[in-house]
Amino acid sequence: MIRASAQSFDVPKTMTVEHVRDYWRHGYAIVRGVFTPADMAAAFDRTHAEGTAYPRSYRNGNTFFRQANDANLGRVLRMVQWPSYVDSALDRVRTDPRLLAIVAPLIGQDVKQIINQMHWKTPGAAATEFGYHQDIRFRRPREAYRDPLHSYVQTGIAIDPHGRWNGCLTVYPGSHRLGELALGGDGRIMERSTSAADLKNAGLDPGVVVDVELQPGDVALWNLFTVHGSRTNRSAIDRRFYLNGYVRAPDCDRSAWTFRGGNPCPLGDPVLIHYEDLLRNPEPHFVEVG
Repeated sequence: MIRASAQSFDVPKTMTVEHVRDYWRHGYAIVRGVFTPADMAAAFDRTHAEGTAYPRSYRNGNTFFRQANDANLGRVLRMVQWPSYVDSALDRVRTDPRLLAIVAPLIGQDVKQIINQMHWKTPGAAATEFGYHQDIRFRRPREAYRDPLHSYVQTGIAIDPHGRWNGCLTVYPGSHRLGELALGGDGRIMERSTSAADLKNAGLDPGVVVDVELQPGDVALWNLFTVHGSRTNRSAIDRRFYLNGYVRAPDCDRSAWTFRGGNPCPLGDPVLIHYEDLLRNPEPHFVEVG
């Protein structure tokens, strides 16, 4: 039985064994109506205001404001990594018992975290796509991430409606069973398009992909080996997504504790996850990323 914190909540009717079945059958699942995202929307607004006030990309420990130079809009904020170190509302969400209720049937109640990210797809921007990829690509050094098929779950909370028209998540069902594939070359994922050619080059049929359409507060989850991407935002509204990636605690050396025995854990001091120079250069500084 999943242990909840003192915070009370109602488990949505869709949060059942169905999402576990769908996850293992298709490599992704959707749990509807988990959150009322008003607090998260306000946090996105605060973080966006801070991130766009910097003259270029900016890092403070694990927290990273990733800007891009857009052909239409100039400087835009594409994503922020580990905002939970600086925003208490976002920190509460990543340890919310409703997220534990989703991931615990898959990876247990001793859970660490490797992903904490906010994504924006600003309307009017020329480049808002993410090329097709598998998240396993980014788990380096590989020896620090064990049993990746069974031990890791990526989750994303929709802050806005997500549809094909504003660049929703697009997945290739069943691809989690294919192992690691050669997709997209060596370029940055956020600088590539969702190219049918990339799928064909990996032996995949572009006609199989599925659009993961969400309403605000819905949670999508997918596997490290699930092929996915997202298209351009062609709408007049943003497409904001709050990502939290979890791992079974014994199977990862680079991660922050999130739940011990089902109980939420504070973040504490930054720990080594993806930022290789954390110990050498933890101080606030600007970053040139092109």
